[in-house]
Amino acid sequence: QVQLVESGGGLVQAGGSLRLSCVASGTIFSINAMGWYRQAPGKARELVAVITSGRTPNYADSVKGRFTISRDNAKNAVFLQMNNLKPEDTAVYYCNADLRSTHWYSQNYWGQGTQVTVSS
Repeated sequence: QVQLVESGGGLVQAGGSLRLSCVASGTIFSINAMGWYRQAPGKARELVAVITSGRTPNYADSVKGRFTISRDNAKNAVFLQMNNLKPEDTAVYYCNADLRSTHWYSQNYWGQGTQVTVSS
């Protein structure tokens, strides 16, 4: 059984910062990419940032220059530093990991989500 647990969401004023954390636990043999997605009310879930096992990051255009994704492979953790937040960043943020657990193939896992609200 694998679990992804996020933390760090909250309410912040525009221009402020938040840091999201996600830790994967359970039977884990290897983790490939880890990432963050978000879903605003009435909108589809979208990719925010992803980072490979070799720590190569990729970002959505809307967050480039403001958000930084990082990971700690020893702790099975991924982080999202969010600076200069805007009201349009308001959403539920989900952690995602492509990892190998008890099967020989990798599978996709999701966290439960953490709310980020940016007030204007």
